[in-house]
Amino acid sequence: MPIRIQSDLPAKKILEDENIFIMDETRAMHQDIRPLQIAILNLMPVKEDTEVQLLRSLSNTPLQVDITFLTTGTYVGSHTPTSHLDQFYQTFEDVKARRFDGLIITGAPVELMEFEDVSYWEELARIMEWSKTNVTSTLHICWGAQAGLYYHYGIRKSTLNQKMFGIFEHKVMERKVPFVRGFDDIFYAPHSRYTTVTRDEIEPCKELTILAESEEAGVFIVIAKEGKQIFVMGHPEYDRISLDKEYKRDIAKGLDIALPKNYYPEDQPEYRPNLVWRAHANAMYTNWLNYYVYQVTPYDL
Repeated sequence: MPIRIQSDLPAKKILEDENIFIMDETRAMHQDIRPLQIAILNLMPVKEDTEVQLLRSLSNTPLQVDITFLTTGTYVGSHTPTSHLDQFYQTFEDVKARRFDGLIITGAPVELMEFEDVSYWEELARIMEWSKTNVTSTLHICWGAQAGLYYHYGIRKSTLNQKMFGIFEHKVMERKVPFVRGFDDIFYAPHSRYTTVTRDEIEPCKELTILAESEEAGVFIVIAKEGKQIFVMGHPEYDRISLDKEYKRDIAKGLDIALPKNYYPEDQPEYRPNLVWRAHANAMYTNWLNYYVYQVTPYDL
């Protein structure tokens, strides 16, 4: 939670110069507390895994958060039981009259398709358009980030020569932006994708700011409109064995897949992977909830 101090305290200016988030008495007096309403549009095939990963990532703040899981009405996958979807998920038609403090749009295994060829693209486009007026801040992940950049800003993805697969080193580019507050200069994050959006495509759009990138994995975090839209190209929410499961699944299918980079100790798949990205993932989701949702959203949605 933010630090609460008196408005005229001399330390206030020092803390602001150090990029420490503070709240003065006047602002604190006018804040009420209510649960944050967060919707998660889960486009991943095995929805239960993604639910656990995202709920874990969202659980590290003192804020009370109410989650609404969403799935597409125009496409129903076969990897999650229909009973699970019926019991725990709603569709856009069910919630389109509501407003939410935050929305997360996940990745999806459709990145090699053109956006318009994805069976639920029109529905997703409606949701992204609706988010501009009905959501305080939308966090787009992996393919969801590529889809968001394309829909909102016309930025196209490009296909990689080989899958970006593993744990990669990243650098913070804009340290004073609250979304990366608390990050080390160098941090790690998982990637698992066949496509990318390059810096050359993003930089001409003046509404977008690159917050973090990797020499090997490319652009990682992009922010727009003071955090109303945030795009994260990797999977910081992944748990220790997510890449392991993907690798062994593809091997079992007979696919030509390389070892995930920087993942298994000594590149031995039988060794337990080291978890080196969790702290920064937790910081990222905490920063999003605090600075771009809780501190911005109106009390009366």
